[in-house]
Amino acid sequence: MPMITVETQFGCLGVEETDGAITRLVWNGRSAGEATPVLKEAAAQLKAYDQGRLERFDLPYCVAGSEFQRQVCDLMFAIPLGETRTYGEIAKELGQPPQPVGQACGANPIPVIIPCHRVLAANGLGGFSGEGGVETKVALLRHERAAGLLI
Repeated sequence: MPMITVETQFGCLGVEETDGAITRLVWNGRSAGEATPVLKEAAAQLKAYDQGRLERFDLPYCVAGSEFQRQVCDLMFAIPLGETRTYGEIAKELGQPPQPVGQACGANPIPVIIPCHRVLAANGLGGFSGEGGVETKVALLRHERAAGLLI
């Protein structure tokens, strides 16, 4: 699968495309294959986000997994920059318990673009599966000016 890498303040992010849609974002990825128009746009949007010039990603994406996983990812994608939700709030919206929502957040294959870092536990930060763990989650929230929520 083609992948493009982007240097950001959060690390070197590799974005992968399959059949015209973003399917994965990894830390320390390596560029591979042809830089397609979708990958070039993803790189441009990640750079703009890193520079504080992008509030919402506008990229085609495809999440492999169950219907529940896709629903959780769609709800995370809809959380505006600078705002957060809890696992419980998303669970209530889906009529499910919070624990599977937390598991779906942790399995998000496209972090940052699908902002799982904007989902918090009811009594704390919760986890983050990206490189650097919770420290990276805090850095992303600070970057989005949502750090006031952390106090």
